[in-house]
Amino acid sequence: MEESQLERNPRNGFLALVLRPINWLKMLGEELHWSFVLGVMIVYGISQGFAVGMSKVSTKYYMKDEQKVQPSELQVYLGLLQLPWVIKPLWGLLTDTLPVLGYRRRPYFIFAGFLSVTSMLALSIQRNLSLAFSLLSLMGVSAGIAIADVAIDACVTQNSISHPSLAGDMQSLCGFSSSIGALVGYSLSGFLVHLVGPKGVFGLLSVPAGLVILVGMMLKESRVHKFTHRGVNEKFLDAGKAMWTALKFRDVWRPCLYMYLSLAVSLNIHEGMFYWYTDAKGGPSFSQEVVGSIFSVGAVGSLSGVLIYQNWLKDHRFRDLLFWSQLLYGASGLLDLILVLRLNLKIGLPDYFFVVIDEAISMMIGRIKWQPLLVLSSKLCPAGIEGTFFALLMSIDHVGLLSSTWVGGLLLKFLKVTRTQFDNLWVAILIRSLMRIIPVFLLFLIPRSDPNLSILPEEMLKTKKGDNRLESENTEMVSLVDST
Repeated sequence: MEESQLERNPRNGFLALVLRPINWLKMLGEELHWSFVLGVMIVYGISQGFAVGMSKVSTKYYMKDEQKVQPSELQVYLGLLQLPWVIKPLWGLLTDTLPVLGYRRRPYFIFAGFLSVTSMLALSIQRNLSLAFSLLSLMGVSAGIAIADVAIDACVTQNSISHPSLAGDMQSLCGFSSSIGALVGYSLSGFLVHLVGPKGVFGLLSVPAGLVILVGMMLKESRVHKFTHRGVNEKFLDAGKAMWTALKFRDVWRPCLYMYLSLAVSLNIHEGMFYWYTDAKGGPSFSQEVVGSIFSVGAVGSLSGVLIYQNWLKDHRFRDLLFWSQLLYGASGLLDLILVLRLNLKIGLPDYFFVVIDEAISMMIGRIKWQPLLVLSSKLCPAGIEGTFFALLMSIDHVGLLSSTWVGGLLLKFLKVTRTQFDNLWVAILIRSLMRIIPVFLLFLIPRSDPNLSILPEEMLKTKKGDNRLESENTEMVSLVDST
């Protein structure tokens, strides 16, 4: 009787809707410790979502207007910024095997924060920077974010092993934080680039980068005892052997191959589209504020994708969900074709209205496609080397993104898409959209297992005494499941 009255009362229904995410966060905090939840929100929401959203727009305008590079060249340079992410296994290996002052994660958060802050300030303060120094500083920022990402991913993976039923919730928390942060970052990016310029934005971004240092100071972590640096080489070797053993397992290497191929064949031609957006002749000639608002709408689409996955799709089997999301992802790419061919104007749809719809739909589908792969990745990590192995999986993904970016740049170069010439951009869009369908035929590589159950054999999910030199220290990591 009371439940039916609550449902009929609109005020109570609204209150329940507001309290639902609060209760969800409270549940995660009680199960996994509040410092972990706050750390995820800072690293994913502020360091990655907000800061990357702001820096993405400022970097594009900085390279386009101040460094005067071509769109195909910009794709190559932006690919270079992914290199710190490609070597994520190295960062993961360090956090798993090389404690600093007795701690495995906290010092790496602090180092990552300082690296990002100093690189941002260098970009902001120095005048007339050469292209090489600018790229070096941007790579420093990227490395700082990547190191913090590895450290928090290790925490997420550890909790996914100890709480397999909460793996989807943890990835949703990461997705929510990233999407909301990106929404705010993109919303402000265009206005701030217009007001203070790209270099001014880099200076402002030293503040959120510094919050990563706070994560290192507050994270609850058990201190490693009886550690000697003399055995580091042995630990590196043991970690390498453990990763190789895991990669030989059929249900591990096959999803890894799928993740790489699905990203590599989905060609990236974003910079060609960005230059066309801002072109005053054949393109819509969008201003900086408009470009920022377009990306912010994309962040809303990404957040919608997380909500859809969390509420309706997280219990669906990986293979079924990836099949439909990949098909929709390929179809969504054709919206860019309608825009570049100006067909939207023929049916009375203004450029901006059509672009925001395109961006929202593409980002929503992309997030729905990405979420199950993240959950799957967290379930492929053996106990004892969680941070290293998850970093390896994410590195495979970034190699796929790097391949996609550089091949897309070569495609733009081959089709003679330049700063002012866009006659063949529609061909690049058509090729990209068709390539996005290829992963549908590779889904046999993905296991059909229940997403709420473990995939690895039981012996790979726990470290037996005496079987691995990493046991005594890798199991004494972040104390996220201690009773509060």
